[in-house]
Amino acid sequence: MSLQTVPSDSTEPRPNRPEDVQALEADARMRDDIRLLGRILGDTVRDQEGADVFDLVERIRQTSIRFHRDEDRLARRELEQILDSMSTSETVRIVRAFSYFSHLANIAEDQNNIRQMRARAAKSSGSGVLADTLAHAKAAGVGPDQLRNFFKTALVSPVLTAHPTEVRRKSTMDREMEVAGLLDRRERVALTAEEAAASDEQLRREVLTLWQTNLLRRTKLTVLDEVANGLSFYDYTFLREVPRLVNALEDRLEEDGAQAAGELASFLRMGSWIGGDRDGNPFVTADVMRGTLRLQSSRVMQFYLNELHVLGSELSIAAHLADVSEELRNLAERSPDTSPHRSGEPYRLAVSGIYARLAATAEMLEVEITRRPVGKAAPYASVKELQADLDVLHRSLISNNARVIARGRLRLLRRAVDCFGFHLARLDIRQNSAVHERTIAELMDAANPGMSYLALGEDARISLLTNELRSTRALVSPFVKYSDETMGELNLFHAAAEAHAKFGSDAIPQCIISMCKGMSDMLEVAVLLKEVGLVHPSGRSAVNIVPLFETIEDLQASSGIMDRMLSLHDYRRLVDSRGSVQEVMLGYSDSNKDGGFVTSGWELYKAEIGLVEVFERHHVRLRLFHGRGGSVGRGGGPSYDAIIAQPGGAVNGQIRITEQGEIISSKYSNAEVGRNNLEILAAATLEASLLHPRQSAPRREYLVAMDELSNLAFKAYRGLVYETEGFVDYFWASTVINEIATLNIGSRPASRKKTRAIEDLRAIPWVFSWAQCRLMLPGWYGFGSAVEQWIAEHPDKGMPFLKELYQEWPFFRMLLSNMDMVLAKSSIAIASRYAELVPDEALREKIFGRIRREWHSCIETLLDIMGQDRLLQGNPLLERSVRHRFPYLDPLNHVQVELLKEHRAQNPDEQVLRGIQLTINGISAGLRNTG
Repeated sequence: MSLQTVPSDSTEPRPNRPEDVQALEADARMRDDIRLLGRILGDTVRDQEGADVFDLVERIRQTSIRFHRDEDRLARRELEQILDSMSTSETVRIVRAFSYFSHLANIAEDQNNIRQMRARAAKSSGSGVLADTLAHAKAAGVGPDQLRNFFKTALVSPVLTAHPTEVRRKSTMDREMEVAGLLDRRERVALTAEEAAASDEQLRREVLTLWQTNLLRRTKLTVLDEVANGLSFYDYTFLREVPRLVNALEDRLEEDGAQAAGELASFLRMGSWIGGDRDGNPFVTADVMRGTLRLQSSRVMQFYLNELHVLGSELSIAAHLADVSEELRNLAERSPDTSPHRSGEPYRLAVSGIYARLAATAEMLEVEITRRPVGKAAPYASVKELQADLDVLHRSLISNNARVIARGRLRLLRRAVDCFGFHLARLDIRQNSAVHERTIAELMDAANPGMSYLALGEDARISLLTNELRSTRALVSPFVKYSDETMGELNLFHAAAEAHAKFGSDAIPQCIISMCKGMSDMLEVAVLLKEVGLVHPSGRSAVNIVPLFETIEDLQASSGIMDRMLSLHDYRRLVDSRGSVQEVMLGYSDSNKDGGFVTSGWELYKAEIGLVEVFERHHVRLRLFHGRGGSVGRGGGPSYDAIIAQPGGAVNGQIRITEQGEIISSKYSNAEVGRNNLEILAAATLEASLLHPRQSAPRREYLVAMDELSNLAFKAYRGLVYETEGFVDYFWASTVINEIATLNIGSRPASRKKTRAIEDLRAIPWVFSWAQCRLMLPGWYGFGSAVEQWIAEHPDKGMPFLKELYQEWPFFRMLLSNMDMVLAKSSIAIASRYAELVPDEALREKIFGRIRREWHSCIETLLDIMGQDRLLQGNPLLERSVRHRFPYLDPLNHVQVELLKEHRAQNPDEQVLRGIQLTINGISAGLRNTG
């Protein structure tokens, strides 16, 4: 792939604004990087596969570019002829080449984003988006002490999940990170001729290694494999960047004149579902959760020990050259280090003593360490004891005029210990409410012969469960043989109680109830927690009980359910024991699959308004946990815009938000990008809470109009997906849903039940499948017809009113902006090829005809409301990025369709399925999101 021919931008008008000129210059440098990597990939293909394969790749690439650039119909026919004439073996090679090009182009694009991020930081008054937000707060009259008080109770928590949307293997990701590192060094360092030649050779080495590395996993991931993959991002980013961010914010507030004593609270806390999420994943067991906690603890303990080892070498301060505090001397004297070489170096003695105690703690926690301590020491009983010893070092340095030393590695280590404890990440446990219901039913029926818990109404269940919460006797009997499912649930709760005793209460602070539909769903969990001692009959709870409202119906009922829960004395005592904070999780993915993009977004927004009102009335602090997916069809999109667009009072200083699949690697593989993304979450939380806490309160006519639009979009979406006869057959035939299940990208099954029903299908494969065929249907369907019908019903308001909504209301603006991006990645021409896979011609025409009409309508109305002539007109860099990808995506889609025909015709050649799997990988890379 020589990439000497690149889609031209010569027809675009020249920019006038300096920032646009700078952006285009950066864009040109990105294209230079793409050319460089493309040339190296082309040379690799020629060397490894031969000139014939290289020439074929070039013919396909150039023909596809000609078709896209010039809309050349002859070029399209020529492209199809080339692709259709290839053998299966040739097809697999071509797919690999185009897939790897997309991966390499992504690296160049990421480096360009870093380049522009650094350029913006260099020009701004601070050093990033958080500094800019602090400047806005200062201008708005929010003082530094007020900000410090805000962060005392603030919580910003990204929660990593193992949702199977990352199609790349870690092996390929590691090689890609090496390529990125080499490009970054070329950018920042003036290389000599010899160094430049070495860099070129290293790039070639990495690309060749990539080419010879399997793109696909040959075996299915286990849950602990997923845990290990998730932990790698702590090495890349979190262990160092989380402490640095909090410390930098502390420094900024001090510079601005904060008078409050003490250090800034560590408001940024990492969370995880990996190894604790049992919803639909039978492989997450009590033993797996124990293994997860051990792996997490091992990662953070090893980090602390390594940092202490280096700190000991750095703190070579001699007692006769610098004063030390009495408590430091005492700490040094308790050290088991007897080396004569360190006898006059109290800091080193103290550090080696801390190291020995921490190593003993690791052994107590069943965590292996690589470097043995100098001697035996007592383990720390809690993380607070470790913090106290590190504080002794800090105070001694500060009191003896060595503040600059105290602000180095020691400060970062102290902050890391405060942020990560002995547990690293706060692990949530999650299970479906139906499983809890069956478990409680079995326990209750066994304890009360003749009872049928499942036959009881909701009020009777609430009465029974609240009585059980007050009871001091155990519900579980050692003399009853329970089912495997019930024993599995009880074992997991016992493991959670063990984790609290072993790692501290922050190890597992939340229990999340999927598909929560009523009060009894929450009370059932409270009773199960009581059985293992995490809830006490006196009304104390060691765990937050978190309902997850997922479907449209459940979102609509959420505020009523929480109103009644907070009015229930026995439950309210549990909430008060948790600091009068109640977390509520909102599900973006399933609500989208249930009601469509427009209605999901609107019902989430309305649910938040209702919850804010309920919680204010009960004087309980609401913390929302946003279960957003990576793609727009699962609630994804820019995090900053999403947080700022929340209704007034919905953020209130605390937010948790899921980070899933390929989004984790795109945000946190690079430390600099990871730091920026963490800053974005913190900055948006601060701005939404302090700068416009009541900003939304949109005019009532806006709310009424949005309600009407949502109802119309809901009707259109449900009419297609759930009410059109044959739609299920159409979906399974026209997408790669069956073939996605053959990818080894996660431990969890694709469906909740073994049926073909859309209701039982998980949201990830649903969205993933529509992305592969380039329709992206979950991200837009229903909007166009809803707007057309609404305008017909409101001719007095019409399009001008909708334009006003877009200009004045952040929620509506974000909704349309996300649709703009999704539609820009879609292609109705490519989608029509997938529709041809449906054998029933009448069904194909009926359903695809509706989809095609809605697609055109949606784009037309969207552009009209946004005042654009074309999609992504307001984001020229993203527009170019998307447009430049099409010539490399379209051949992959064409090949995928042909391979699907072969595979479904029972072609026994295993290369056919492998080719399909490779196209899924390549298309995902080209689109930059999956599910």
